[in-house]
Amino acid sequence: MICSEALVKPFLKWAGGKRQLLPEIREHIPETFNSYYEPFLGAGAVFFDLLPTKAIVNDFNEQLMLTYRVIRDSVDELIRILDIHKARNSRDYFYEIRALDRNKHVFDLLPDVDKAARLIYLNKTCFNGLYRVNSRGEFNAPYGRYKNPTICEAEVLRAVSHYLNSHEVQLLCKDFADAVADASRGDFVYFDPPYFSSDNTNFTSYQAEGFDASEQERLRDVFAELSDRGVKCLLSNSDTEFIRELY
Repeated sequence: MICSEALVKPFLKWAGGKRQLLPEIREHIPETFNSYYEPFLGAGAVFFDLLPTKAIVNDFNEQLMLTYRVIRDSVDELIRILDIHKARNSRDYFYEIRALDRNKHVFDLLPDVDKAARLIYLNKTCFNGLYRVNSRGEFNAPYGRYKNPTICEAEVLRAVSHYLNSHEVQLLCKDFADAVADASRGDFVYFDPPYFSSDNTNFTSYQAEGFDASEQERLRDVFAELSDRGVKCLLSNSDTEFIRELY
């Protein structure tokens, strides 16, 4: 199957997504690099804009990276289940699907393709497309007010699957420092961490563990260490006094 690269694009809406900032980000991307690394992948706006032939992409969100793997390995079955969600979509059905992770034992037994379809369905139908979890890691965004949400973009999902299968792309789910540990001179790393906010109203709720000031400091140290050894690095973050002082 041959898919148009124009269809390879983010399939989720994600807090802090970079689609609107791509023109500015492109100005700072090196003209040439070896492997591409992105340790805070999210919806992958920059990744899908670059379409590197060799990439190591990562996110600490297990459900998100599981969904990428399912798109790569089982896209037709994923589309079939999403079509079922689309046909059944309603307020009551949304909360029924959202509640599946309240029983961890039962949720863990679900096939990966069902978990991936659930994440996409909830993302497409919840309030403002926000992936948000509580302190127990349970999805808690409310139902959105959409008349006809686009739940299954089959062509996009198949194009993303084709890209992931036809290029050397590693999908990781680990700590950001571990994800870039093998980066070497000439590689390019794009960091897009959860933004820092002094009043804690930031984008950390997509992962129960959060990403606080100490994590931002650890990220700064990783950035500096990579840069010192010849890795090309680019980072996005909120424009706060704390972040400016860090860098």
